[in-house]
Amino acid sequence: MTARELYLQAKARLAEAGVDSPGFDAARLAERFLGLDRPGLALHGDEAPDEGKQREFLEAVSQRAARRPLQYILGEWPFMSLTLRVGEGVLIPREDTAALVEAVAGRIGASSRGLDLCAGSGAVGLGICSVVPGARVICVELEDTAMRYLRENIGRYPECSCTAAKGDVLLGPEPGAFPDGLDFIASNPPYIATDELPDLQPEVQKEPPLALDGGRDGLIFYRAILEKWSPLLRPGGALGVEIGDTQAREVMELFARAGVTDIAVHRDLAGLDRAVTAVKGSV
Repeated sequence: MTARELYLQAKARLAEAGVDSPGFDAARLAERFLGLDRPGLALHGDEAPDEGKQREFLEAVSQRAARRPLQYILGEWPFMSLTLRVGEGVLIPREDTAALVEAVAGRIGASSRGLDLCAGSGAVGLGICSVVPGARVICVELEDTAMRYLRENIGRYPECSCTAAKGDVLLGPEPGAFPDGLDFIASNPPYIATDELPDLQPEVQKEPPLALDGGRDGLIFYRAILEKWSPLLRPGGALGVEIGDTQAREVMELFARAGVTDIAVHRDLAGLDRAVTAVKGSV
């Protein structure tokens, strides 16, 4: 088959499988496995890729039709100015998270020191380092599989001063394991209520449950961060978390009860509430 026929077949198959963006996904798979982006398909669509490429492409289409996430099939995904390695066992970086990165970056200065809790792929920590000159971030992750991706992504960007550390956010920092007097703490924690997990899209259900499950009310990680990790901040240090788009009021109330000040909600590009930031008050 020609490249154009392969692309059109893939688009139709993905549409039949219920994939939200079959044309986009088919084009990304063609770019990855046939070596043809959209302009390449226009120029060389009448040419037949070799049989090996065709087999790889059709296998990738089969996986996508089975609702394996596109990002896992491709093995990497862009986030802000970065390209991050991803796969089963690590949360997929999403454009929404840029709202958290930009909000925290707006509250800190050059050479700030901080933590990225529930770091996963390292999107938040690396994102902050990419936009704040000299920022230094310890990326804290619990799961071994996610940690492998985190270390690989940190290695991809040696200009970013990020390090990986193992830690359980719900248990809090072990005594002396992390510095205090930090300038910021940022986190994209699990925030989906446990009973809502079965209703998620098939692709999302293939992401690691521990990166999604925020407990009965979706708020257990915010409580742990405020109670167990925010004491590491210096007075005036910034705290920022990603939230679900209906959680702003509840998270702001948790922040207010914890005594932080200058609490603000930040929206993503779709205009939805996506992050809450605040400042630690004076002792």
